[in-house]
Amino acid sequence: MISGVLQQSLMITSFIFVMMLLIEYLNVLTRGGWQSRLRDNHLGQYLIAALMGAVPGCLGAFTVVSLYSHGIVTIGALVAAMIATSGDEAFVMLAMIPDRFLLITAVLFVVSLMAGWMTDVVFRRHTTRDLVCCDGFELHAGVERISFSKKDVILQLRNCSLARGSLCTFLAVITLFLMLGVIGPPQWNWIRATLVLVSIIGLFIVITVPEHFLDEHLWKHVARRHLWRIFLWTFGALLFLAYLSRYMDMESWIRESQLTVLVIACLVGVIPESGPHLIFVTMYAQGMLPLSVLLASSIVQDGHGMLPMLAHSRSGFVVVKGINLLIGLAVGLLGYWGGF
Repeated sequence: MISGVLQQSLMITSFIFVMMLLIEYLNVLTRGGWQSRLRDNHLGQYLIAALMGAVPGCLGAFTVVSLYSHGIVTIGALVAAMIATSGDEAFVMLAMIPDRFLLITAVLFVVSLMAGWMTDVVFRRHTTRDLVCCDGFELHAGVERISFSKKDVILQLRNCSLARGSLCTFLAVITLFLMLGVIGPPQWNWIRATLVLVSIIGLFIVITVPEHFLDEHLWKHVARRHLWRIFLWTFGALLFLAYLSRYMDMESWIRESQLTVLVIACLVGVIPESGPHLIFVTMYAQGMLPLSVLLASSIVQDGHGMLPMLAHSRSGFVVVKGINLLIGLAVGLLGYWGGF
């Protein structure tokens, strides 16, 4: 049992890791130019904030918090981003339930737009001036150039650092394991092919990026801040559910206690941390939870995108989390009464 859980956790974590590398890579490659799309138009803010939130990981959420702290977007746009985002758990849903992930993301996007507009109507005069810019989104002028020159790539490989060598080895081994079926789907299908392709892309990124990008973005941000937490939470959630399923008839208990599970899922979503939500993602993927509970949990939780708000404005944190909690419970109850 532990071996199977470990293999699944390694596959999910590897996929998450590469996707996070790709997002960091694209952000630096475009020089963060998409931020200039924000305008004074509130509808435009809701759309862009929701799109940023829908991007898997914490990058979009951190960016919207930073923009809000500088008075560029409204609190409604911040609420929209936090409802649309599922933090690092979005990567897990993309890996475990890709078909449902698209549906969940679409529902969250629509709900986030309505919630953003309603929030600004209610909190029209609400402003926050005591925040400082968070450090979740960084560009370093003059040292972020990514070169595709064959000469530069060969030079980097000849002077390979420990970090580059370790990441290349890790991704090469993961790619090989996926191709051999050691981890991931046992048979070749579109999921297995996608995982192999994503791993190869990750290997390409690690090989071609300059040392500064490798150290600041891939190692210090993605690996040190996110990777080990994702693996531990994934492994812990899968192992917990495996033991729980062995000694307890979880499906019967959940069917008889859906309202209780719904409330618990929403309350857990208030925690400003990636990980706890994985329990509900995994239970849904195993057919143990209805879609309404996962939707409610996804609305309330935002990974650790709200941590900068908690650090610098507890009142702002409480306001946004309170709004998301109410909306999550409302959507969950509508789903419960609607039978899904």
